[in-house]
Amino acid sequence: MNQILEWEAFAVLLSRILLGVLFLFQGYDKLFKFKISGVESVYKPELVRRGIPGLLIKPSIFISSWIEFLGGILLLPGLFMQPVLAILGLNLIGAAIAFSIARPMWDMQYFFPRFALLIFLMIAPISWNIYSLDYYFNIY
Repeated sequence: MNQILEWEAFAVLLSRILLGVLFLFQGYDKLFKFKISGVESVYKPELVRRGIPGLLIKPSIFISSWIEFLGGILLLPGLFMQPVLAILGLNLIGAAIAFSIARPMWDMQYFFPRFALLIFLMIAPISWNIYSLDYYFNIY
């Protein structure tokens, strides 16, 4: 392997692990630390006030939390990268919509790093993802 490819592969590895950690702990906090009901109590009043049906909020938080948690777990070893990144990307779109409805001028400090890392991993060639279970098991 040439030195340039080694650095590119290492950049993908670092980005993938960092993004996995960010999503894993975001999902973990929502599921096990603050709990779904705690997250719901923060966002539900404003979302309902803006016309979002209250019955949709708790299931959406539940699904989003599990996507983040499991997606983060799968990113760490690099397993099923392409579908995981696509699902996490859709989850980020949902989060952006929810935050924009709840607070039109919301702070992107937590959102943007996830978005930037996700986009980088989506556009990086698969051949750079050599330090992963996908590569080891020849999944892609």
